[in-house]
Formats: sequence, structure tokens, C-alpha cells
Amino acid sequence: MFNVERGDEIPASLAARRSYKDEDVVKALERAFHKKCYLCETKEPQDINVEHFVAHQNNDDLKYDWNNLYFSCGRCNNIKLHYFNNLLDCCAPDQDVFREIKLLPPRTPGARKLVVKRQSEDARSIQTEQLLEKIYNSEHTVNKAVTGSYLRKKINTQFALFHKWLNVYYAEDALEAEREDALERIQVLMSDKSQYSAFIKWCILDDEDLNELLGPLIN
Repeated sequence: MFNVERGDEIPASLAARRSYKDEDVVKALERAFHKKCYLCETKEPQDINVEHFVAHQNNDDLKYDWNNLYFSCGRCNNIKLHYFNNLLDCCAPDQDVFREIKLLPPRTPGARKLVVKRQSEDARSIQTEQLLEKIYNSEHTVNKAVTGSYLRKKINTQFALFHKWLNVYYAEDALEAEREDALERIQVLMSDKSQYSAFIKWCILDDEDLNELLGPLIN
């Protein structure tokens, strides 16, 4: 997961309580969330949902609350539904959602599991771990098994790109300019604007040399 700075300006259609999924709301959420699903971190998903962080259950105050709306892919929204209402909040300045849940990428494209591990016993961390475990690893329906496998392959592709620049950085015959270029490209991959950035950042924290160089840049 990644931290989000939500804008204070409330979209017009939302302020008028006309709709929570008009174009102005979707565009505002796209900008704030870097076009990424706040749960699985897939960028520019084909099926976009405006999700209620706390299920509104026909409560208009929750339905039209700008601070209760999140940018999500259809798959994650369909898994979360109204069952998870005490999650870590990526928009809360006092919550470090990235460090609360350790995420490590699948080692191969066909891997059936990836690592989802909470870092505390906070109730919100426990529920967030349960939801992410279901999003990334559960095969509770045939459809979710197929789409989960596709999601893990996409994460592995991003991990392979990270590994490509890692190999350049660690190559014995690498020129200094090549190492510097590799580090810059790794910084792009660990940016919140890149998809699956949390997986890349945890790989960096787990690497002794990279953590010393890039760890201080991780927010």
C-alpha cells in the first residue's frame, strides 16, 4: 500500500450531493491516487470503481463524503464489499500504511503466493492483512483464482524490471555512470507513482546496500 495526499477541494457534483461517481469525482480521485487502486496498486485498471472506505449502507453522509471515497479497481472493490470497515487508511497522515504491511513479490510468474505480513497487532493492520491476503492469494472462486494469478504475474513483471536494474547496479564490470543510472531507475520504480511500488520498497529495505542508499528516501 502507499500513502496518499488527498486534495481539500471537493468536486462540484459531490458537494451538491448529485453523484459520487461523476467524471469530476473520478478525475479528482485519479490525480490523488496516481491512477492506482489503493489496495492492489494496479495502475490504470480497466474497471475503475469509486469505493466507499466505510460502507455507506444508504447513509448519505457517508455516501457523499469526499474523505470516504477511494480510487479502486473493480476486483478489489468486489472482494472488499462491506465486510472490511476497519482498514489502515492510506489518506490518514498519521498512519504509515506502507510500513504496517510487509509485501514481497512472487519470485516466479506462476507463483501461487506472495508475502503479506502485518508488522503490528493493531486491529486495523490485522484486518488490512486479511483483506490483502484475499486480494493477492485467495482462490475462493474460479474467477478470483484466475484474476489473482494474472495480478501476481503483473507484480512479478514489475519485480523483474527492478531485478534488471539491480543486476546492473551490482555487476562487477559496471561503470560508475551505469550504477548511477540503475539507481535512478530503481528510484522511479519505488515511487508512489509506479504500480506495485510497495513491493519494490520492501525489497530495498531488505537489501543491506540499497537500504543504506535509498532507504532514507522511502516515505
